[in-house]
Amino acid sequence: MATDTSLLTLRIVTPEKVVVEMAARSVRVPGEDGSFGVLPRHATMVALTDSGVLHVQGESGQEQLFLIHDGFAEVRDNVVTILSRSAELPDQIDLERAQQAAERARDYMRGQVADVDMVRATAALRRALLREKLARRSR
Repeated sequence: MATDTSLLTLRIVTPEKVVVEMAARSVRVPGEDGSFGVLPRHATMVALTDSGVLHVQGESGQEQLFLIHDGFAEVRDNVVTILSRSAELPDQIDLERAQQAAERARDYMRGQVADVDMVRATAALRRALLREKLARRSR
């Protein structure tokens, strides 16, 4: 897509679809070991991603945000490919649904539901809170 060597091509792919393919000046990825940035001519790499906000500086300089959840990032030949369990734009997030998911996760963590898997409940709460935060920020 981006043929200009001062640009990257960003692809975000989920199991359901290709969410976006666009030219970008830079990408900041929520990595499992912390956020990392990618600029044109970045070295080839593969990294685990974490649930969080992916920041993209578009071709014309505008910032675009995506909420991604757990996956992989590959950087190769000025192409950043994000393989994620899910990816959402801020305006696609249902704030009420995110709030309900956060409350359900809190209930699990309080022990109000039998056989609680705390790791999964904590991850669910984190995802719900990220959705809430991004949805509120975009309104």
